[in-house]
Amino acid sequence: MWQEFKSFAFKGNAFDLAVGVIIGAAFGKIVQSIVDDLIMPIIGSFGSLDFNNYFFGLSSAVNATTLAAAKDQGPVLAYGSFITALVNFLIVAFILFQLVKVSNRMRKAEPPAPPPAPTPSEKLLGEIRDALVKK
Repeated sequence: MWQEFKSFAFKGNAFDLAVGVIIGAAFGKIVQSIVDDLIMPIIGSFGSLDFNNYFFGLSSAVNATTLAAAKDQGPVLAYGSFITALVNFLIVAFILFQLVKVSNRMRKAEPPAPPPAPTPSEKLLGEIRDALVKK
């Protein structure tokens, strides 16, 4: 049973998938940092917007100005966090699209090589065949 599990776990596809998931999680953290620390502050600087603090209070008890304080007071609809997550998704989707494009370009099959020229004996056999067909 151990040998069967070992062959499954370290088979090319399962192992590649595990590596892909781990790299994907690390890549997600990098993109999250790019969005939170670089892109959203630049977007927010146009009109001093802070998307992290955009929310609707879902009860009358919510009267805070920051999302963290509002969540302590009651339920909130944090649409600013959604905007940030959407920007995150768009960046990841665009990068994956570019990777797939490059991968497909690299996989594009080269045109097949022309068949080799017939050998002298094959030419002779072809001539014999053609002569017999004419009779």
